[in-house]
Amino acid sequence: MGPPPKTAARAISQEAFDEVVKENIDDLGMDPTEALQDAIETLTLQGVDLSGIVTCVPGDGNVKDNPVIQSLDRLKQIDSESEVPIGGEVLDEVVELFNKLNELCAAQGSGNVNANVAIATKNGAVELVCSLCSKIVSGSEVALVSSLNVVALLLHDLHSTGTFQTCNGPQIVIRFLNDNKQNLYILNSGFGVVASAATGNEIVKESFMELKVGELIMEIMSIHKNMGIQSLYDAIRVLLTPDDNRVVASQVYGYARKFAKIGIAEALVESLHLGLSSPDLVSACISLKAIAVNDEICKSIAEKGGIDAILRCIDDSGEQGNKAVAKVCCSLLSKVAGSDANKSAIVETGGMDKLIKLSARFSDDPSVIQEVMAIISVLSLRSPENAARAIEAGAGDLAIRAMQKFPAAHQMQRNSCLMIRNLVARNPENRTILLNNGIEKYIRKAKQTHGNCKEAATDALRDLGVDGYNL
Repeated sequence: MGPPPKTAARAISQEAFDEVVKENIDDLGMDPTEALQDAIETLTLQGVDLSGIVTCVPGDGNVKDNPVIQSLDRLKQIDSESEVPIGGEVLDEVVELFNKLNELCAAQGSGNVNANVAIATKNGAVELVCSLCSKIVSGSEVALVSSLNVVALLLHDLHSTGTFQTCNGPQIVIRFLNDNKQNLYILNSGFGVVASAATGNEIVKESFMELKVGELIMEIMSIHKNMGIQSLYDAIRVLLTPDDNRVVASQVYGYARKFAKIGIAEALVESLHLGLSSPDLVSACISLKAIAVNDEICKSIAEKGGIDAILRCIDDSGEQGNKAVAKVCCSLLSKVAGSDANKSAIVETGGMDKLIKLSARFSDDPSVIQEVMAIISVLSLRSPENAARAIEAGAGDLAIRAMQKFPAAHQMQRNSCLMIRNLVARNPENRTILLNNGIEKYIRKAKQTHGNCKEAATDALRDLGVDGYNL
């Protein structure tokens, strides 16, 4: 049986919280500071969610003095009184208030979510900002950027993204993006909202897909080649990530196939051909990995020169010491190597040698080495020819050196065990080579030291043919 489901935190209104503090003062005779602290501690122990509650000592100020509440109150007044579209001095004030909310909500808080964000969303900020956005003329760059930046900050959980959905947020944002395809500032802010809104919410993902966000992304990528719209890549990644725990079968794999069909995968491969000169290289690799969900797409990436481009980037990253590029390119190559046809292409173009060379250049970084091991594992799976080639290139020596040098790097140790298993499963001659070089003791040490290595280490020892592999 799994763990019991978590009990949802109880909600409380601002008025109810203030009443508890007031009762502590009036009925129990506490001083204001003590009354406030007691209310916070008591309600927290009772499992009440106090996020979004303005906590202040009565007499020192009240809820209306909170700068977030003040900004929202003025925006509510403007929203109720303004004509459509909003313009002139009123629009200038809206921008000023949006900028103030941006500053308040972007400030670092003590928790995962800024307290001001929680206060704002609890007091109707998402609905309010969406309403005001719908009244702003699409050509008002400053106002649109400011409003979109506020929305992106406010969308921090399932409740806020759900509210965004019911307020026609996806339609508003897609309209802004369609009307401003040449404006990089609006595009960057707009796709930032797409990424925030779609995170963890399958319904919002579906809404964006129905609004043809994929076709829009493709068009923007065609217009702005190599322009570094970071949030566009974030949007691709989020839209293709199955991260909504409420959904048993996510639709994101279908979205990935659609993205590939309309040309996004091909456009991303073009970014890879630019190599380290592209500001989008890391983001393009992450996005392309999200799209490469089946054998057909992986083959199409190879047909467009994707394998050559990735291997060239791996070479360049090693020469320039660029760890971020090295890791992300290795991760992408592992995904593309999931196609058996691509495995052969990678090996035939000298992929094994390039990977071992990369591991030598980053010999002091287990985070890169573990990615190299992951690719070699994929390349060697069910392929005795590739496993033999890996040993010839130095994969066995890599495993021994790395396991000896980085005993505490648990993920690298696990990847090494997985790689060893694939190297020896169908290659008896590789077993002899590795055992003669002393690999057994390092695998046993990893098994004893790291919990996440036990299964992989046991499998490696079994396929090496040693006695007591299950001990």
